Amino acid sequence: MAVDPILLSIRFGYGPGPSRVLPRDPSDLLIPLAGEDVMAARFPIESFSVIYEETRAYQTDMRRRNDLRKQVRAMDAPPEDLVAKLDAASEAARWHIQEGRRRQARALTAALARIAETDDPLRERLTRFWADHFTTIGKNGMTRWAVSAYVEEAIRPHLTGSFADLLIAAVTHPMMLLYLDQSNSIGPNSRVAERRAEKKAQNPDSNDATAGGLNENLAREVMELHTLGVGATYSQDDVRQLAELFAGMMVVLKDEGLTFQKSRGEPGPETVLGQSYGGATPAMADVIAVLRDLARHPDTARHLARKLAVHFVADDPDPALIDALTARFLETDGALLAVYDVLLTHPAALAPPLSKAKQPFDFVASSLRALGVPGARLTGLNRVQVQRNLIRPMTRMGQPWEVPTGPDGWDEPDTAWITPQGLAARIEWAMALHDKLEDGLGLTPPDPRGLVTTALGPAAHQAVVFAAGAAETRAEGIGIVLVSPQFQRR
Repeated sequence: MAVDPILLSIRFGYGPGPSRVLPRDPSDLLIPLAGEDVMAARFPIESFSVIYEETRAYQTDMRRRNDLRKQVRAMDAPPEDLVAKLDAASEAARWHIQEGRRRQARALTAALARIAETDDPLRERLTRFWADHFTTIGKNGMTRWAVSAYVEEAIRPHLTGSFADLLIAAVTHPMMLLYLDQSNSIGPNSRVAERRAEKKAQNPDSNDATAGGLNENLAREVMELHTLGVGATYSQDDVRQLAELFAGMMVVLKDEGLTFQKSRGEPGPETVLGQSYGGATPAMADVIAVLRDLARHPDTARHLARKLAVHFVADDPDPALIDALTARFLETDGALLAVYDVLLTHPAALAPPLSKAKQPFDFVASSLRALGVPGARLTGLNRVQVQRNLIRPMTRMGQPWEVPTGPDGWDEPDTAWITPQGLAARIEWAMALHDKLEDGLGLTPPDPRGLVTTALGPAAHQAVVFAAGAAETRAEGIGIVLVSPQFQRR
């Protein structure tokens, strides 16, 4: 069947740009995906392992500040040297917080710069899709600004491999373990649990003796969100057995991220979906084995097929597309490149109209790409500029950067994004973009009449073409094109 290059570019990428070549057919998107990750090298984002070292320093400084603060507050007239030490420790703690925000700003501009300049746009879309599928949220310390680092380390390198490898990388990553409190999980019959029970018997009032227990958060999210899906054929007992297999996985700051502590693991075998795992001694190998089996389960194939179709094609996708994606997933044991091939070539995936509403990040990213903003200009913005021009507007549009409401990630339906408040924020940002380009980025804003064709292709709606040409100012014309219903869809 004939393929519309504009539809391909928008549905599976971030749309056209003034110096970008449109894909002629799906292979123009799939072939680069199998090659080198050029944009990651050009606009680097720190890995979590780098921030991990920072986290240790942050915790040390925060402990020092809190200890000194207690000492000072306990004195009526604290000595000057003690107050000076507290001031220095407070300054060190503030530096870490400011540095965290700078890191987050740098990561956001790097992500946008990649989208603005890439000739491999499907990679960027898939990165956002899988990052959302394996949502994490930084809850405290330096992890509040480490989500991009987690995506860079756990998600992006595994986009084109097997789903099993992607699942293992995401689920066992320190960021995921911290987010879902896995580090606090203890097998009910583990050696640690036994020692705590002995302490409890000796000292019933001891908090240390009662802290912790089996935590089912990670196991539940792995089954409900990451693999089988809500309503799949598993029970609460399967969740608990999986949680017992996971017990022992934890993050230890003095080590290199993930550690498996046998003393916290549940001894003896566990049964998940009728399959037995483990033995007398808890082991990480059992965790890997159960994750691989969950990754290839038919319910997982169906769950992921539907999510891909809903995210990329339509809120209510053609069942034939879901069936085809499911079948390819099962045939290839979850080889993601093969699944993407179906996603981009199935007739239902290539049929108009573009019905999905762009989420705020997609709207901002595709706008910058359509306007031809150079990536280096974006990464040259300072933290305050990023906060004012990107992070705060996206929050007003309804999508605060890296802070979804829960582990199930961002909503898909239009109703979540096309709201009166969200639409007003889009219009406000788009109308102000002309001045931001000129003053903040040192660029000459484009003529709106040319922007219509660049952003929407030769088949741009005549009403948008007319409005862009009739705008009284260039700023209004740019805003009109970007907030047009046609540009808001993907």
